[in-house]
Order: sequence, then C-alpha cells, then structure tokens
Amino acid sequence: MGFGRRTFIQATALVGLAAWERDWDRLRRGLTGRLVLPGDDVYDTVRRPYNTVYAHRRPAAVALCADESDVARCLDFAARERIPVAARSGGHSYAGYSVPEHGLVVDLSALRAIRVDHRGRAEVGAGTRMIDLYDELARAGRLLPAGSCPTVGIGGLTLGGGISVVGRRYGLTIDHLRAARVVTPGDRPRRTDDHTEPDLFWALRGGGGGNFGVVTSFTFDTAPAPDVAVFVLRFPAGAATDVLGAWQEWVLDTPDGLWSACDVGAGSPPSVTVAGSWIGPDGELDRLLDRFAAKVAPTERTVLPMDYGTAMRFFAGCLPACQPDDGSPFVASSRMLHRPVEPARVVSLLAGRRTGRVQFDTFGGAIARVRPDATAFPHRHAISSAQAYVDVVGVSEAEARRLLADLRDGIGHDTGYVNYIDPDMPDWPTAYYGRNLPRLRRVARRYDPDRVLAFPQGLA
Repeated sequence: MGFGRRTFIQATALVGLAAWERDWDRLRRGLTGRLVLPGDDVYDTVRRPYNTVYAHRRPAAVALCADESDVARCLDFAARERIPVAARSGGHSYAGYSVPEHGLVVDLSALRAIRVDHRGRAEVGAGTRMIDLYDELARAGRLLPAGSCPTVGIGGLTLGGGISVVGRRYGLTIDHLRAARVVTPGDRPRRTDDHTEPDLFWALRGGGGGNFGVVTSFTFDTAPAPDVAVFVLRFPAGAATDVLGAWQEWVLDTPDGLWSACDVGAGSPPSVTVAGSWIGPDGELDRLLDRFAAKVAPTERTVLPMDYGTAMRFFAGCLPACQPDDGSPFVASSRMLHRPVEPARVVSLLAGRRTGRVQFDTFGGAIARVRPDATAFPHRHAISSAQAYVDVVGVSEAEARRLLADLRDGIGHDTGYVNYIDPDMPDWPTAYYGRNLPRLRRVARRYDPDRVLAFPQGLA
C-alpha cells in the first residue's frame, strides 16, 4: 500500500511538472523577445536587482520583452498560472519588488526608443535609462525634469512622481506627461491621457510603479534647455547642525530657479554638504549664496556654469564618463517634510555611525502650484523631501535596518515618497498616497480586479 501510494504521488507530481514546463515553453514560443529560465546561461545576470540586499531572489523566469505584445502575453500567462508578476524598467526598486521570488519578471529594458519631434514632444520607451534620455534631450536642445541616477529607468521614476534637480523651476516629471501606452491585465494595450480613460491616466501620475498595469511608453512635453549653474558648498567638521538649520531657513525664501540639497552623512562628527542648481542670472546666484554664507560660512564654494546636458551628467556622476555600476546593498526610506526638522536630532542620529546619511531636497516652486489631487502625487505642499539611506557595508542587514528605522522615525512626520519605497514603512498606504488613496484603490480594482499585479505594497 505504502509503495503504491508513493508511486501515485510521484507520478502525479511528474505530470504536474511536465505541464508546468510545457506552459513555460508555450510562453517562450509566443514571445518576440527571450524568456530566460533558471539554468539558462544568462539567468544569474538578468535576475540580479540593483539593490543587492535582494540578490538572493530567484524568479521563476525573466521575460526580456521586445514589444508591448510580449508584455500582454506575460500578463496573460501570469494571470492564468496564478504566479507573481512584476514589471522592471531600470530594476532600482529599493525593496526589490521588481524581482518577485518564484514569479515572472517582465523586463522592459529593450523598450528604450526615444523620439523628439519638432515641437519638443518626446516619445520615450519605458525601459529607457536616465542618462540615455538626458543625452538625447541635450542633443535636441530640450529639458525634462527627472531623476539624477544614470541607470534608473524612466518607467518607475515617472510613475512615482519624478523628483528633479530642476524641479522647483519645471515641476515633477509627471507634470510633463501627456500620454502613456499601458497594458492592463486581461486587456489589450491602450493609450491613456486626459481624455481617454482619464482615471487611469490620473493614477499613473504618482500612483507608483507596479500598480494598475505595465506602461510601455510615455509621451512628454519638454522645455527648451537652458544653461545651468551648478554649485557645491563644503563646511568644516562639526558644522552639520548649524548648516542644516541655516539651509532649512534659507530655502524657504529662494526663487524657483534655485534647487538645492543638504546631505548629512554619518561620522565622528557627521559631515555635511550643500549642492544645487541655478537657472537664472549669475549675479543673482552670487547674492543668494552670499546670503546663505552669512548664516554659516563654507570652507569651499564652487560654482560651475554648464549647458543643460553637462549639468545632468554632473549630477549623475558621469563626468567625464559614467562609471560601471552593478548595484550595491542598501536599505532606504523617506519622509516628506511639511515643516522643518530639528537639526540637532538628525545629526545626533548619525553621530559616531559607520554608515548612513540623510539627503534633504527642496520642494516648492512649480511643484507646489499643482493641486495635491490634480495628479496622484499628494505631497505638493511639502517644503522638502528627506531620503534616509544606509549602505549595508561593514554592518549586518539587521543593524542597517535598525539605523534606518531610527533615522526615518527620528526625522518625524508620517509621509513618504513611493519611489523611495520602504518595506518597513509604518502605515505605508497613507504615507505614500495621503488623501488620494481611496481613489487610487478604486482605479486599481477597476483595472486589475483579479489582483494579477499584487505585491506586498501594491494597491491591488
């Protein structure tokens, strides 16, 4: 009896395994691009996330999609087989959500065509990297406010909002989005804009990557590219508290053309740097920096006039050229600030630490002139964002996460930026989406009723 029962179970399992393999073969045959499975020669390369804390993740397959019909076939397959599925543009998800364990990765990196027409309207494939987009826009003499990391994909960055080093002058990335091509589960690829399925278009502007559907391309309006002055201010040891306090006062009364960031880093004592961009007359920048220097004197003040393309490469760390970047292990979180933080509190959290930093980026200007409910991005009235970032180098992951929680909670406030997604964020739905959350959930239920795109911090 025992032998016969085991034989039956083993035979049933083999039949199931064979069916599973046939299903993968069917998907492979249906794709224009390539389906990569465990055991394939490139599997360990293509499955790897940027955040190597999650390098252990082993998806069941990675679909290297060649066009949006491949994306549709992948979503149909995932729905039929009831397996996790996630789109991947640049692969920079802070929580590794673009590489689902035992799931299907819909890799969009081949969808990277960029076309800029005579009006300055740009059609951008969802797998386009930021550095390639900036180079193409610079050649066309155009500007789009977007992220600074050169290997980040335009897809995830746009869907979360898109913070920029010229954002106070030009707004968020989503403020320039005019249409998108998107594949929703169980449906054909479609175009969405203000007039065609406007609820979906609203949700795609700040509702976060991985929700509603898989965007395959974006249509942006761009602006003429101006010259940009880049500045960097460095300060003596022990000045971090004074600098952060002075910076928070200074940025509240600066013109839209000035964006800046204050970076406080771990150490004994913690370090501090202020860097930024200016679009406007040179003399006015000098007066603005003089006003800040009167509060706390820098030991070094550098101002570099640049054309737009060179400035974007400066902030991307790509001068004279981008360095190879295969990712690194880190944990990160964020807060959106509606009032100044207590500088001494932030600095004390980093004092004596081997790793960790908090970067504060200015908001206001054009960002604040859009209503919080006009797009899904709710943080229009923030005065700055705070990104807490801890490298998992020389410390354990558990220790890094404890430090991150101390930083996140010590900064205060109860909001966060979905593009700095944190798997341990308290009350993450409200933190990321605020009062826009109920409408976003209604849109998610409409376009993904079977929760095909569900993930731990997904709206489905």
